[in-house]
Amino acid sequence: MELFDSLKFKVIRRNIKIVFPEATDPRILGAAARLKAEELMEPILIGKQEAIVEAAHARGIKTSNFTIIDPDNYDGWEEMVTAFVERRNGKVTDEDARKILKDVNYFGTMLTYMGLADGMVSGAIHSTGDTVRPALQIIKTKPGVSRTSGAMIMVRGRDQEKYIFADCAINVNPTAQELAEIAVDSAKTAELFDIEPKVAMMSFSTKGSAKAPEVDKVVEATKIAKSLAPELEIDGELQFDASYVASVAQLKAPNSSVAGQATVFVFPELQSGNIGYKIAQRLGNFEAIGPILQGLNKPVSDLSRGANEEDIYKLSIITAAQTLMN
Repeated sequence: MELFDSLKFKVIRRNIKIVFPEATDPRILGAAARLKAEELMEPILIGKQEAIVEAAHARGIKTSNFTIIDPDNYDGWEEMVTAFVERRNGKVTDEDARKILKDVNYFGTMLTYMGLADGMVSGAIHSTGDTVRPALQIIKTKPGVSRTSGAMIMVRGRDQEKYIFADCAINVNPTAQELAEIAVDSAKTAELFDIEPKVAMMSFSTKGSAKAPEVDKVVEATKIAKSLAPELEIDGELQFDASYVASVAQLKAPNSSVAGQATVFVFPELQSGNIGYKIAQRLGNFEAIGPILQGLNKPVSDLSRGANEEDIYKLSIITAAQTLMN
């Protein structure tokens, strides 16, 4: 079963509610209409009713079956303001909250936090910071996870060759502890996509072939990751060829259960992760889907501002599937 057929099967007719704060964008409306028609989720559109209806009608989309919420005319406004002030624990006043919650990303995040929605998809017209910041302040990370991270699922060919690359979006230079947490979270993401997780901790060294503080960090991260999730197959430090090519693995890491057959690649810092997935995308003809934000108590997905309707449709399905993990 292909990747998205499998995910659709998991989420269909489960009444999963996903918030779309950028509801006047034609790409968002087109994706939401498809998702609603296929019964994959219940989209919640945020914004002024008249503006959303006008934008939808311009695309030939009927809005009568959609849930549309205008922050300026929301019946649960006072309850939301109170909940936000409590959640921010003295960092905002009531007056501050009333201003902040007019921001559609904060408003949508609060709907998710309060259990009125299951997740949120944004970023088509907002920056990553504008999308992720409310999630970190309100939804926050799961117990045992100090930071969220961004994974890419890499898919190639009819046979659906699939891998997870992380972190490719968020953490510039994670510590050994943070890298270990990213590894464990990435393994869980792999399982969501029916990928058996074999986690390679990436480096320019394999099993001591080079000496440097950067290598030491990966070695330490591998030890921590194994202690956090002893049931997982995690190994490092490994160069990419040793983690991916069986013949090279036999030479460089013959005793490893991961080398030569890795499915999850955890990069030591953002620079190499971002470069790595783009090389695979452009030279290796992989489709790069994501970034998928990991480690949050409820899923919030950050779109690229260059995303097309198909990208939004797919990432929304992933977000819905992530709700089943929480």
